[in-house]
Amino acid sequence: MRLVQITDSHLHADKAARSRAGVPWQQFERVLEAVIAERPDIVVVSGDVSQDETAASYALARQALASLPCPWFWIPGNHDQLGFMQAEHPLVEDVDLDQWRLLLLDTHVEGQPYGELGAERLSALAERLEEDGRPTLIVMHHPPVDVGAVWMDAIGLKDRDAFWQLLNRHPQVEIILFGHAHQAYAQSHRTADSKIDVYGCPAVADQFLPGAEQFTIDEASRPGYRVIDLQGSDWQTWIERVAV
Repeated sequence: MRLVQITDSHLHADKAARSRAGVPWQQFERVLEAVIAERPDIVVVSGDVSQDETAASYALARQALASLPCPWFWIPGNHDQLGFMQAEHPLVEDVDLDQWRLLLLDTHVEGQPYGELGAERLSALAERLEEDGRPTLIVMHHPPVDVGAVWMDAIGLKDRDAFWQLLNRHPQVEIILFGHAHQAYAQSHRTADSKIDVYGCPAVADQFLPGAEQFTIDEASRPGYRVIDLQGSDWQTWIERVAV
């Protein structure tokens, strides 16, 4: 089972619109071409699909993602408009991966750059974990850990302590994937009875400089995506970069 994560495309309705370091639509096209060559079984888009938050930007994204040779799913990021997303493609919370289970978490907080699950969504997550003990992969937009960049860590998952306390009771969670940080990240997080591997992913659009105290673009890095090969109860994962 091959899962590919792409994230933070920050598209505009205008395909020629520029970001700080490139043209997001062109980078999106190049990343999708590379992802298709990976022959994925499933693709997950972990938020910030749009930059200008227009209905047209989501229509463009959906049309491009329809070229994938497999099912694909997306979750909202802090820049996204949920209504426009849902109008183009459903927001799904739970995907059966045979031996594995994929949970897609919504950490979007209207009008805020940080993320939060909140009591209701945390309770729903606990119920979902209690009903199925299969190895579980969680995808969310906002990092539930510090990534080492002061400004980014201030706008990560606000209620991360409650999130990790919940996961302490559910050792079947093996992997967490996040977006938002626009950079590769890989660390293991110890819980009460287990270890959870936590991974960040390069953006489709601009890359952010790791370790920066203030917002800084990493102009030396290229767009990319993450590949996760699930093999029984084991997995391998790596980052691929794309020339643009």
